[in-house]
Amino acid sequence: MKKVAVIGFGAASIGFIKGIMENGKIENMKVDIYERGKNIETSGFGGLKYDGKIFVSKNMGGDLEIPEKIQRDVVNFFLEKAELAKKINGKYEYDENIEHGNSFEDDDLYKTFYNKGFEPIKSEFYHIGTDILVDTVNRIYEEFSKHENINFIFDSNIKKVERNDQLIKVYNKDEIKEYDDIVIAVGRSGHKLVKHIIDDNPELILSNNKVDLGIRFELPDHIVQELNDKMYEFKIKLKTKTGYTVRTFCNNPSGEVTVEKYDDFVTVNGHANSKNKTKNTNFAILVTHSFTEPFNDPVGYGTYISKLSNILAGGNKVILQTYEDFKKSKRTKKIGRVEPTLNQNNYILGDLNLVFPRKTVESIIDFMETLNEIVPGITYSDNLLYGVEVKFYGNKVNTDYFNNVRIIGDCSGWTRSITYATCHGVIEANKI
Repeated sequence: MKKVAVIGFGAASIGFIKGIMENGKIENMKVDIYERGKNIETSGFGGLKYDGKIFVSKNMGGDLEIPEKIQRDVVNFFLEKAELAKKINGKYEYDENIEHGNSFEDDDLYKTFYNKGFEPIKSEFYHIGTDILVDTVNRIYEEFSKHENINFIFDSNIKKVERNDQLIKVYNKDEIKEYDDIVIAVGRSGHKLVKHIIDDNPELILSNNKVDLGIRFELPDHIVQELNDKMYEFKIKLKTKTGYTVRTFCNNPSGEVTVEKYDDFVTVNGHANSKNKTKNTNFAILVTHSFTEPFNDPVGYGTYISKLSNILAGGNKVILQTYEDFKKSKRTKKIGRVEPTLNQNNYILGDLNLVFPRKTVESIIDFMETLNEIVPGITYSDNLLYGVEVKFYGNKVNTDYFNNVRIIGDCSGWTRSITYATCHGVIEANKI
């Protein structure tokens, strides 16, 4: 019987386990799933703990070409586990209360953005909500853990993995175990483990020159009500005057701004619950930075900028600034009409111009001023910017380099979403 180790319990590993269960390969395997949390309640779940937007799209979520059938199967899997969909007579029927939309289905709206230089991203969205998503992952865990060939190992600390004579050694604290195959599914937060593997096998890297830096933007719902009503999630890109491309990400109508904690720094994020609503909308505005040689550490660069913002904030906090002050490179000392949804213990009022490179600041301002021509009120003086938000692409790795080491999901550099990471796991399950 083949012994398989899965490192991390998040979207990618859920997709992998789902795949081997559905294709029957699990019957010939013994699978250990390692997770840092002390139990399922304290596990991080990676990107699964934020918001729970899942979608079907060819234009977003990663660089893999994933057939629509696999995407839709993954979406239906999550919705069914969330008890928001049921399969009746071979077809799925969805809960009438689920927040769902097709972005830029309105041709006139699409043309309006297009004519201003934006690239509107089309996709079909379903919003589970952070509150329901936690219960959903718990149900998935319960289903997986009941299988006699699956064993969860919580409170783990994988120091390194080592490939030798076709066997894989996994170093967990003071224990060493050997496996026939290993699946690395540690998400963006597990970049240190992936880096160890790459250090030993530098030929794994296909590219490593990109990172997204930006802010979490918050404003009253009524300013973007039309956009929220028509598609719930709007995603757009714009090549700005600096030459940098800026995009929106993770729109949360009536949502909350949150912090995302890594091992030794914090960044900003956002989510929305299915029931407890606020009066503000938040979304990310991210600037894509693509570097050339000798640059080879996108995670290190994003980490450095994140830590710099924490240092200026006096510790594990993020910086909050009004748009007017951001544009004038002036420290915010007082907020106006927009009340922050982030707990005040997690931020200080400050100046993000002291954190970002100048071209990054200019790119964000150009993006927002252009967007204001379509959505008046985006650049109101008292709208809020939180920083920093960072999306690690990580090193894009050759996932087929070894036949028994699989790096999947966001930590592989190939995906950056719940849907695509889960699909990546399903695809790799069919290869093993």
